[in-house]
Amino acid sequence: MELQQEIRDFLMSRRAAVNPEQAGLPYVGGTRRVAGLRREEVAMLAGVSVEYYTRLERGRLGGASPSVLESIARVLRLDDDERAHLSDLARSVAPGSRRSSRRLQTASATPVSAAVQQVLDSMSVPAVVQSGRLDLLAANELGRALYCQLEDMAQPPNFARFVFLDPRAREFYTDLDATKDLLVAVLRATAGRDPLDQRTTGLIGELSAASADFATRWARHAVRRHSRGRKIIRHPVVGTLDLEYTDFDLPGDPDVSIVTYTAEPGSPSADGLLLLASWARTRTANAEAAADSGTAVVRP
Repeated sequence: MELQQEIRDFLMSRRAAVNPEQAGLPYVGGTRRVAGLRREEVAMLAGVSVEYYTRLERGRLGGASPSVLESIARVLRLDDDERAHLSDLARSVAPGSRRSSRRLQTASATPVSAAVQQVLDSMSVPAVVQSGRLDLLAANELGRALYCQLEDMAQPPNFARFVFLDPRAREFYTDLDATKDLLVAVLRATAGRDPLDQRTTGLIGELSAASADFATRWARHAVRRHSRGRKIIRHPVVGTLDLEYTDFDLPGDPDVSIVTYTAEPGSPSADGLLLLASWARTRTANAEAAADSGTAVVRP
């Protein structure tokens, strides 16, 4: 990811999304030549010179103070995730702060620890370990059953590849359009945290080349952290599940988190999770029996 271009496109996209009335400027009749705010309007509202803001928007963000970044974020009406992304980009271009991508590459290649797997296995709800670039790194029995369709993907399975490149995603996600937007925004946030990570940039390049849909959504510069929300899926065995997901960061590794899935007590989806648990136990037993006998297991 070319950092100066990323900064330029991000700030321009957000500037275009704010109209003068939203920014508190008086209405002046006539046709405006640009969508949203002009650079000079952002500079005035942020309390900086036009020349200085123009320099920032051209990608030279590294020397900006936290107060200046906050003023720009306020004027552009950035939400919490977008503010964090702006700060990440500023840190990435600050003098002396360009980080090597080796840390994330080696961390991503390291298996999930036995302690983390034990935590997963102790949970009574579906749970998975997910990287910032949306790799599925580990799961408990229910988590594997929930995402059974990802098991035949290249290792590690990746949610973005599944959603944009696997036709089964159209049936699995009831709101595929919203899911695509979310995953692209999560990848954008991840890329902003470490623009030099070659695994992330490689995945983005792969998806952009293979999917025009992904490339179009990527160009919108939406940003979101994966924290909590709602997923409605059509599981191939137990049917529709309406689930709340919650993302818990793992201490010591900002690129990896545990994601849990729960259903409202007494709801049809809660009954569906019970059915999923029963199927998962049978599935595990069949797999163990097949391994003992040397026969293949047929997956849904």
